[in-house]
Amino acid sequence: MRLSLGLLLRNNICMANQSSTAPASKNSDSLKSASLKSASHKPASGGQRPVIHRLPVDAVNRIAAGEVIERPAAAIKELVENSLDAGASQIDIEITNGGKTAFTVVDNGCGMSVDEMRLAMERHATSKLTAGPSGDYDLMNIATMGFRGEALPSIGAVARLDMTSKIEGADQAWTLSVHGSTMHDPKPAAFNGYGTRIEVRDLFYATPARLKFLKSDSAESTVIGDVIRRLAMARPDVGFSLVSGGRKTFFYGPCDLTKTGKLKRLGEIMGAGFAENAIAINAEREGAKVTGFAGLPTFNRGMADKQYLFVNGRPIRDRLVSGAVRAAYADFLARDRHPVVALFLECPPELVDVNVHPAKTEVRFRDSGIVRGLLVGALRHGLADAGHRSSTTTSNYALGKMNTGGSGQNTIPQGGYASLNRGRYPSLPPNPFAPAEHHYSDHQNLNNPDNAGLYENANSFEGVDNPSARVETVDPVTGATPYSAEQNSGEAINYPLGAARAQLHRTYVVSQTEDGLIIVDQHAAHERLVYEKMKATLEAGQVARQGLLIPEIVEMEPREVELLEEHGASFAELGLVMERFGDDAMMVRETPSMLGEVNVAGLLAALAADLIQFGEGLVLKERLEEVCSSMACHGSIRAGRPMSGPEMDALLRQMEKTPYSGQCNHGRPTYVELKLADIERLFGRR
Repeated sequence: MRLSLGLLLRNNICMANQSSTAPASKNSDSLKSASLKSASHKPASGGQRPVIHRLPVDAVNRIAAGEVIERPAAAIKELVENSLDAGASQIDIEITNGGKTAFTVVDNGCGMSVDEMRLAMERHATSKLTAGPSGDYDLMNIATMGFRGEALPSIGAVARLDMTSKIEGADQAWTLSVHGSTMHDPKPAAFNGYGTRIEVRDLFYATPARLKFLKSDSAESTVIGDVIRRLAMARPDVGFSLVSGGRKTFFYGPCDLTKTGKLKRLGEIMGAGFAENAIAINAEREGAKVTGFAGLPTFNRGMADKQYLFVNGRPIRDRLVSGAVRAAYADFLARDRHPVVALFLECPPELVDVNVHPAKTEVRFRDSGIVRGLLVGALRHGLADAGHRSSTTTSNYALGKMNTGGSGQNTIPQGGYASLNRGRYPSLPPNPFAPAEHHYSDHQNLNNPDNAGLYENANSFEGVDNPSARVETVDPVTGATPYSAEQNSGEAINYPLGAARAQLHRTYVVSQTEDGLIIVDQHAAHERLVYEKMKATLEAGQVARQGLLIPEIVEMEPREVELLEEHGASFAELGLVMERFGDDAMMVRETPSMLGEVNVAGLLAALAADLIQFGEGLVLKERLEEVCSSMACHGSIRAGRPMSGPEMDALLRQMEKTPYSGQCNHGRPTYVELKLADIERLFGRR
């Protein structure tokens, strides 16, 4: 067996040597034959060699339809955008069976002539692009809603499309029909006014396999409504209506383009509560400008479905924007809550590429770091300008939970209020006006020397000369500390948060304003005050550092090392001191002391990822702020601590001048305001 194998190998070697000494012509012929065999890629089943050929026009249109028209909502979006580019001021949409059976889009735009209608049904024919002086078409300078030329022919390739249009001043309207890529001759038609009417029936009848991928009628109708609402938000100057199955779903009349008009349109779509609790946003940076409205932190949702961004009037969905919104609200919301925003970004067309997605729902910015910084800065400045504002929904919720005494049921027990109190508070002291004894756990000790320098003593307030003063009389039943009007100036009522009148349950401060009353959660309010002071210290670069006994060396990619070294000065201000250690490593000497024991390698990897994605290292600052938030929570006035009258007033005054004081670090409201008119309605006075 071994001998046979050796002979076989020897014969193969001899044959190889003979082939190497063969004439060149034979070698070239053999090489050609081998290349042809390898190029044929003959299938194992013995199929024929594939041949390259051109696809027919109808097949090309159906392929294009698969890119652009994936469901009825996508087709309607294309048609509505065409209407907007045509200068329409009113667009009416009607759908049947979620658009699967039929849908119609009617506008009062500029309309088309019969020749333009024929041309519009050809692929890559569009009015959205114009040639420059050199005759070239600049695909990076698109100022219209659409840019693709496949929408109309693609729809006509997979459905029955009838288009009727009339130019203003023309004597005759024309109808052009395209059914499954077959174009029929134009015919005269009747049309009231001018504009364009497009009716699409039997979507995907030419590609029935696509029908099974569509959802139910109600699901498709919901998607269509969402698409039109987004376009209506982008263009408040245009009226929109949607009729589904013969029933009017919504109608938005045209609004002016002032801030009031835009907010009115947003309120119609996002709810009246948004208009009442919205903050105006207006900022500009390096040629880009962002306007719009953002909801107060206390006006939040459990889902991120009410966050809208429009780039040059085009509604888009972008993860960069979602990250910017989350970063801007990081100090004000819990992780499972999401803000409500509608932002309109305007930038030169050459700075944004809208030609990156067939459905035009995504864009690519030339400098994403500028856009993200602009959005985060604009939102945070808007929230800071809101001061101590809190959502009106908290007050409405409180009023809705109040029970009146007119229910006809006697809720007082036979023994009277005294019996009720003994039942609820069995351990009441004999003297109802005796001072109650207070106990504080170790973690509530606000004078802990370990906390020195991190925040001011929570027992002190600005403007209070004697913070140790206490109100002696405490109602043990309700925990209320009465504070008469004579104990503070009557002018305090004129302040936004009014004058303190009492402390309830040693947790809530009640103040009186000119037109109502305010209930303040003392712990949540002071938590925000302490946190903002700590943030100011953080932003001033006064971050305590801890040196590592042995500097830690972290191996990284050369690109990551260069980025970290470039931003080393900014990280040093936050307490992270590092230097380059060769071409592929960083040496860390000091870390922020408030972070305690740090996973240095993980921290540097996260910072490098942020620098690559956003152009700035966000992780370190966010971690420091998270630590500050936790420290502020434990270092604030606790629930159950009695407060004197001057302390309560000082707390209110500090809230008025501290940004973001309308909500604590976790997104909960710090106070609830009840207007006098609402209270009077509770008692039937109005």
